[in-house]
Amino acid sequence: MRDPYLLAAGLLTGLAIPASALPHLSIVLPESSRFLWDLKQGSQTIVSRQIIPSVDLSLPELSGQAFQPLKNSQPTVDEKNVSSVPELSSEGLPASTESLVKPSAQAAGISLTSGNQLYYQRLAALKTGQIYTRVDSDNLQSLWESIRKRQLTYDDWKSLLALEARAIAQGQGANHLSILVGDSLSMWFPREKLPTGKLWLNQGISGDTSSGVLKRLGAFSATRPDVIYVMAGINDLRKGASDDTILRNYRRIVRRLRETHPKAQIIVQSILPTRLAKLSNSRIRHINTQLTQIAKQEGANYLNIYSWFTDMEGNMRPELTTDGLHLSQEGYDVWRSALQQIEYKVTQRED
Repeated sequence: MRDPYLLAAGLLTGLAIPASALPHLSIVLPESSRFLWDLKQGSQTIVSRQIIPSVDLSLPELSGQAFQPLKNSQPTVDEKNVSSVPELSSEGLPASTESLVKPSAQAAGISLTSGNQLYYQRLAALKTGQIYTRVDSDNLQSLWESIRKRQLTYDDWKSLLALEARAIAQGQGANHLSILVGDSLSMWFPREKLPTGKLWLNQGISGDTSSGVLKRLGAFSATRPDVIYVMAGINDLRKGASDDTILRNYRRIVRRLRETHPKAQIIVQSILPTRLAKLSNSRIRHINTQLTQIAKQEGANYLNIYSWFTDMEGNMRPELTTDGLHLSQEGYDVWRSALQQIEYKVTQRED
């Protein structure tokens, strides 16, 4: 029997984007797979008087347990194991981490304006025995007060993400898990917009490249995800990396994830367009075409949402970005609509 929230998982709220502006959701899968992900004409979800395209997925039998509601038991994580972060690099968290799966409120009620604020909110959540994507909004104010000002480094973020991954690995239980892997676009994905009914682990770091992502995949190797979403490459382009370098790193990323998480669906997401003159959208489209082939060859899925974000000139739609590169709340609504359709269909098949 499907839980009510699963039946409503494809719904959006407050997405003021006309249906005509959202092209078909295209997902390309490996040739050996029996997956078929494509838009079914006439199959649509109506939200806030807008029509959002939905995806028709035909999925093979998935291994593992049937979907389990999130647990409610809530033992806490010992604060001494996380109090030294960011200096702490790899010390383990205790096994009693089931509070990590405590259901979260949908609205945080606190506006984050910097990476430092986001970092220390997540650190404070860990100290209470929870992952920031699932902390109650009632507790956020007290967590917020614990935030310290400090110049953070890339290694600080790697340490924090490794701690969160370790906590999830030890506290996941029978709960289902999805992971976002990438750069700042993933890092700033609003936790309240993540599809509900499962755990989420955010492994995005601002400014990261495909090479950086490849080197830190081991941080969450002990987790048991159902789906891993990968998006990287835009910072490679900003830093002058070649197409071959980006594509070679992507192939290695997919292979590593496939080896470490053989039961998970690996979803390579298209690099998004920008409004920055120094970043060629035609080049991004070319790389995305190559990523399609890499995904097929390496046994991963390819999620093409590039055209969902473009205007008539092929640039990022201005209302979907804050600075020509990073996403606005409306931009994350568009991305969320794709994730919700995938998550709903995958869970529906598991039932």
